[in-house]
Amino acid sequence: MTTSRFVIAGGGLAAAKLAEALRANDFDGTVTLVSAEEQLPYERPPLSKEHLLGKKALSDFTVNPAQWYLDHHIEVMLGTTVTGLDRSTKTIALPNATTLPYDKLALATGSRPRLLRLPGADAEGVYVLRTIGESDALLGMLGSARRLAIIGAGWIGLEVTAAARAAGVEVTVLEAESVPLRAALGAEMGEVFADLHRAHGVDLRLGVKVGEITTADGRATGVRLDDGTHIEADAVLVAVGARPNIELAADAGLAVEGGVLVDESLATSDPDIVAVGDIADQQHPVLGQRIRVEHWANALNQPAVAALTMLGKPAVYDRLPYFFTDQYDLGMEYTGYVGPKQRARVVVRGDLGKREFVAYWLDSGNRVLAGMNVNVWDVTDKIKQLILSAEAVDPDQL
Repeated sequence: MTTSRFVIAGGGLAAAKLAEALRANDFDGTVTLVSAEEQLPYERPPLSKEHLLGKKALSDFTVNPAQWYLDHHIEVMLGTTVTGLDRSTKTIALPNATTLPYDKLALATGSRPRLLRLPGADAEGVYVLRTIGESDALLGMLGSARRLAIIGAGWIGLEVTAAARAAGVEVTVLEAESVPLRAALGAEMGEVFADLHRAHGVDLRLGVKVGEITTADGRATGVRLDDGTHIEADAVLVAVGARPNIELAADAGLAVEGGVLVDESLATSDPDIVAVGDIADQQHPVLGQRIRVEHWANALNQPAVAALTMLGKPAVYDRLPYFFTDQYDLGMEYTGYVGPKQRARVVVRGDLGKREFVAYWLDSGNRVLAGMNVNVWDVTDKIKQLILSAEAVDPDQL
């Protein structure tokens, strides 16, 4: 009797949860997890939050200890990057010129920071944030630096800003858009975060373009803008978004666009391969459109469905997108989805000034597309119900 071999390419939260789900569904074949990182799978949100604040160590957010993988007979290959995928022979290529066969394959390759093609971008003292090693390096820098320049006012940039201010570091944030988080939240809600950071002493410069990272003796000394303005800094963080790692899938001929195209069950264009997490561009059964979401909740929840799909069982991933942030004394949860081409108006209930409110995004028919609760708790389920009902609401009664 031949034992089935399931392979998971990736070493983050999604990969760990997929291994868990396969064993939870009584799969008794071989499971191999191939991770490019040297550490066991861990969660990434703490890298820009609690870990950077010195409140959590890696062991606190490692998904499972080493013994768990031994107890559940999961083969873990750390420090190993998958270099190729041959669908005709159903093998993946490894760096040592060997191959690993699979019967079913899960792609959980995640994403990587976008890099800037600027003079000085490769200098010492220029940071990005994606891995525990990069978070450790930032944490060490915050203990010694006096001034930090951050290029990008997205989630990572602003969370690191909050941690840096907590460490007493002067921070200048440089953002090309007119408000922070414009793409994610729109102008009105972006202003909430702009006001929050200014209130904590952040030099927030909006609508600016970076020309170069200045250096001396190979080390970053600040940032020069296109208009000639120079911002002095002891270190620079580049936080301008992420790129999904879809090259492995694309080179193997799988259907890709902005991500790896998957159906409602998270199956790719090859029925023996699924994709989860940051790379999965899913046809969402509830939202009626393709979405790709680079947030923790997808990595946490998609693997349960992907495991069933790998096992040949019917499954549909229909959870609404969800993400959260913690910055200073502001805690926020966001549920739902507003596409880049969708027009929506924002209705706010609560106190924007005190930063205690719920914001709703409504379409032209007054249907709720998304909701965001800021320092208001235990309302996520109610927001979900409003979205899933797909019924028009009276904005005055929200």
